Formats: sequence, structure tokens, C-alpha cells
Amino acid sequence: MHMKLKPLVTGIALALMANSAFAADTVEAQLKAQQDLIKQQAAAIEALSRQVQENQDAVEAAVEAVEADSGKSALDKLSIGGYGELHYNNLQGEGGASDKKSVDFHRFVMMFGYEFSDTIRFFSEVELEHSLSGDDKPGEVELEQAYIDWDLSSNLTSRSGLFLLPVGLLNETHEPDTFYGVERNNVEKYILPTTWWEAGTGLIGRLDNGVTLQGFVHSGLETNADAKYSIRSGRQKVAKANAEDLAVTLAVSYAGIPGLTLGGSVQYQEDVTQSQDADAGSATMLEAHVDWQYEAFRLRGLYGMWMLDGDGPKSMGADEQNGWYLEPSYMVTDKMGVFARYSTWDNQAGDSADSAKAQTDIGVNYWIHPRVVFKADYQWQDNDSDKNQNGFNLGVGYSF
Repeated sequence: MHMKLKPLVTGIALALMANSAFAADTVEAQLKAQQDLIKQQAAAIEALSRQVQENQDAVEAAVEAVEADSGKSALDKLSIGGYGELHYNNLQGEGGASDKKSVDFHRFVMMFGYEFSDTIRFFSEVELEHSLSGDDKPGEVELEQAYIDWDLSSNLTSRSGLFLLPVGLLNETHEPDTFYGVERNNVEKYILPTTWWEAGTGLIGRLDNGVTLQGFVHSGLETNADAKYSIRSGRQKVAKANAEDLAVTLAVSYAGIPGLTLGGSVQYQEDVTQSQDADAGSATMLEAHVDWQYEAFRLRGLYGMWMLDGDGPKSMGADEQNGWYLEPSYMVTDKMGVFARYSTWDNQAGDSADSAKAQTDIGVNYWIHPRVVFKADYQWQDNDSDKNQNGFNLGVGYSF
């Protein structure tokens, strides 16, 4: 029996050895496959890491390039501002004029700017008027400014785009904390007319003696007999504006004496009707203003006029439209100021017999912060038509 079992044991041993060798080869193959997979995944991760690093390097290079322009970060180059004003009017009509008792968030404005470099800047202003816009709503959404300033030298700047014209005291600077009275004065509302923006291009030059010169070629007004040649209604607001006839505006101001600013502007347009009215022709605007402050006392004044050519404006008495105002004020404390203003204007409105208007305002501004102001004033009107609105106005405004 012993001799018979030996071959069997030997066979079993050889079989086990063969199976063991086969199992070892299988495990080794599996391990190698796993190692190859791990190497492939590692290579993929490494490639992805390189791509991420390259993207990060590109972003950092872009940021560094922006910062290298002026030493500022990209966020520092972005500027955000705005202003707004809420009005309450309580006016009693007489002589056929209507009463006015209303509350209105008159303006909500956001301003955005960006500094591309030390010499190239962008500025914009978007306004919502009367709180709500849309079909049959009282308000409008308006783009009032969107322009590029390019400094050609230290004292010469090119401006191109949509911008406020350099006319009067309020048109370029009309934030509610910068002027007295709840409502803007009527002369700069109806004669100039504030707020007035156009699209075009021009130059701004600043001299060392305090003189600033500005000149622009830009889109023009469009008014006609149906609008009674009203200047204010002629603003096209650069909304698919008719550009048959462009306009030219020149302005000069002097601020070489501390506390004193003197300025004026002239505009010419060959055809104020944009070639739509054969009975009208050219329009010329002249304006001069003064802003003088001595300690707590301040005096502002302005005169403006339009001369419209043609039989159409002349037949309606609209060939000459003019107005002026004087506004003394006094800072009683560092937070409270009082003012008085007398204004008179005649924009004809198609009725030359009794179109002259006059208004006296007195009131107070109280700044709870240099950029936040509460206002109250009382107005008396003395219009040739005897249609007057007298009463008081309240308001609050801010800017930042």
C-alpha cells in the first residue's frame, strides 16, 4: 500500500504546486493592471492640475496687467454712486390753475464708472423717474450718461458718448444735497432745460489760471409748431434721435478766485425742427451764471435765452424765450441753511399775450449728513395769466 500511495501523493503535490503558480500569476496580473490604472489616473490628475495652474496663472496675469495700468486693483477701478429725492407738494391753484397735492419719489439714480487706465475712464448714469415706469405708468427709465473720457494731456480731455451738456448751474451738478429748494428752479427747468443730455464728442481744456473751456458737437433738439416750439419738449434724449441737424455747444467757466465761479455757454443749431417744419429754422441759446460764496453767505444767479428763427416761432411769440433768477442763501449753522429765490421766465407756450411767469421761494435745508438733506420751502407765483399755484413743498434727498 505504501508504494501505491506514493505516486498519488506526488501527483497531488504537483497539482497543488501548479495551481499555486497559476494563482500567483493571476494575482500578479491583477496587481499590474491596478498599478497601470493608478498610473493613468495619476497622469490625468497631473494634467488637470497643470490646466488649473495654467488658468490660475492666466487670471493672475490678467489681474496684474489691470493693476499695472495705474497701481490699482480691478475692484478699485470700479466706482458706484447714486442719488435720489422724495417730494411732497401741497399747492393751491387760483385763477384757473389746478391744485397739486401729491407725494412722489421723483428720482432714483444709480451711477457706475470704470477706470480703464490713468488716462481712460468710463462713466454712466441710469435714472428711474416717478418710481414706476411702463405702459400707462407715470415714470420713465432713462440713460442720462454713458461716455468715455480720454485724457490727451494733463489739461486736455476728450469726451465721447452720451453726456450732460455744460450749461447753467444745475445741468451737470443736480444732486439734491447740492442745491436749495425741493424742486429745481423753473428757469433751468424750462429755458435751458435741465436735465439735458445729448450724444456727441468734444474737448475739455483746463488752464492754469482757473479757466475751463469746453466744446462739443452733438445731437440736437427737435421741436415744431405742434409742440409750440417748446425747448423742453424738444429734448430727444438720444432715443433713436433724429440727427438731420446736429448742434454745437461752447462753454467757458472761471474759478480762479476762491469761492467764485463765473460761467457761460452758447449753443447753435441750424434747424431746431430737424428739417420737419419749413416755417422754422435755426436756434441760438445764450446763458451766463454766477456762483459766489463768502463765508456763510452764498449768491447764485443765472440768465438764459433762446432765439428761434422763422415765421412759425414768431407767429406764436416763441421766437424769444428767456428767464433769470437770483438766489441768496445763508448757513445759519454748519447743518442748516436758509434761502430765498426770485425767478421769472417766459417760454411763450404758444400764447404771447400772457405767457410771462414769476415765482418767489423761501425755505430751509437741513443736512443731517453732508450727503443727506431734508428740505422745506414755500412758493408764491405771479403769472401774467393769473393762473398761479401757491403753497409749500417738503422733500428729502441723498447722494453717495
